[in-house]
Amino acid sequence: MNDYHIAVLDVGKTNKKILVYNANLELIEIKSKKFDEKSANGINFDDVEGLWQWTLETLRAISSLYNIKVISVSTHGATFVTVDEQGNMVVPEISYTTDPGEDFHKEFYALVGDRIQLQKQTATPDFNLLINLAKGIYFVKRKFADQFDKVRWILHYPQYFGFKFTGNVSADPTYTGNHSYMWDFIKMNWSGVADKLGVREMLPKQLKNPWEILGTLKPDVAEVTGLNPDVLVTVGIHDSNASMLPYLVTMEGDFMLNSTGTWCVVMHEKDRVAFAPDELGKVVFYNMNSFFKPIKTAIFLGGMEFEHYMNLLEKIHGVIEFPSFDKKLYQRVISENDKFILPSVAKGIGQFPDSLPRVVEGDRIYPLDDIERGKAIPGFFKNFETTCAVLNLSMAMQTKVAFDRADITAGLPVFTEGGFTKNEGYNALMASFFPDSDFYLTDLKEATAYGAAMLGKVAVEQIALSNMKDLVHIEKHKVQSTGLNGIFDYYTHFLEML
Repeated sequence: MNDYHIAVLDVGKTNKKILVYNANLELIEIKSKKFDEKSANGINFDDVEGLWQWTLETLRAISSLYNIKVISVSTHGATFVTVDEQGNMVVPEISYTTDPGEDFHKEFYALVGDRIQLQKQTATPDFNLLINLAKGIYFVKRKFADQFDKVRWILHYPQYFGFKFTGNVSADPTYTGNHSYMWDFIKMNWSGVADKLGVREMLPKQLKNPWEILGTLKPDVAEVTGLNPDVLVTVGIHDSNASMLPYLVTMEGDFMLNSTGTWCVVMHEKDRVAFAPDELGKVVFYNMNSFFKPIKTAIFLGGMEFEHYMNLLEKIHGVIEFPSFDKKLYQRVISENDKFILPSVAKGIGQFPDSLPRVVEGDRIYPLDDIERGKAIPGFFKNFETTCAVLNLSMAMQTKVAFDRADITAGLPVFTEGGFTKNEGYNALMASFFPDSDFYLTDLKEATAYGAAMLGKVAVEQIALSNMKDLVHIEKHKVQSTGLNGIFDYYTHFLEML
């Protein structure tokens, strides 16, 4: 039984990967490719057809090298594909980065209902662009009305690839319940939004667990890839929930996961959906995990914002290695309390959706646009180490807000994974903000794909996820707490300016 391999199709927004794991969940090989969006008439499209061809070609290349028994799929969120009765794509898959304009959002809510009430009922906040799945569906209905009449199925992104592999239709809880407006967390069924959009009959009637077997390979897929027709395909999973799965299986008791990357995603399992009054209207929501339980979630584009400022600094200073944590420097910046980098580079998104990106130095405000054009550069930007410290403080304070909104409590352990685990200053700041909690950095490489591989193992061996506790091993490194005087005064000043 243990001589087989698991293939994971991990579809990130930027990088697409096929990863091979053995039956012990050890990573054997990674194939990756970047696919750029295409644009036409103000609409952005993901190259889903190019991705599918690459997937088939890559599976063909590895089919003779590994005894692949199962394919497991994870994808980024807020994406769907429309198909007709014959299984053909009806409308090219539209990227959630498309900006439909403010009038579109007003029209959408006039149709489906009040934003706040929808947030309470569907655990979904108002995003700009098309980051709400229901908005994407409405956009397609409006822009491609004639084609939409031919739609038989609206498939979530993981299940679209499962459909391409097997010809079978499905939906899973993690994607359905991910800021989509399409799921009623009170009734635990498709929401009234699905009815107001007129698409309920285009959606699968029931949700299946992500580890369930969707089917086996279609004959034409088996022939093209060289894989055995008996290869299993799982139902599929949303990427953030895949990342959380190893922790849900191995950790006893309550915890918080801080998954850092382009999107910084803070997740905390809860018993029920409930919002504090000041969270309504903010980018605070609930995912639904693989076990149909609500995950309180707060997100912001931390990695993207961090890289944006680092690119600015590179233009000023050239390529310089990011500095290690210097407690004296951070203490000086905090004590002076007059240098700030304020969100958000991506306007209308994150924990401060109404905030315009700017830098503050003393009494002077520098709009990000002015800095980018070289019109006005903050004085402290001339010092690379100081600017990195101020940037880390901005990242840490935005994360703190996300932690508070995801209901962190005193003593709750926190696990940080992803890109910011290498940022010593950021992690020292987070531990200073929450001195009663233990902070751990984890080394779980390719966490999303690893979680998806777990589903593949469950499908092949027909075992319970809970039985994998001893197999899943996450290395944890505790962050040493370092007291920084005045850090909460600095944080209060930061909030006041927002």
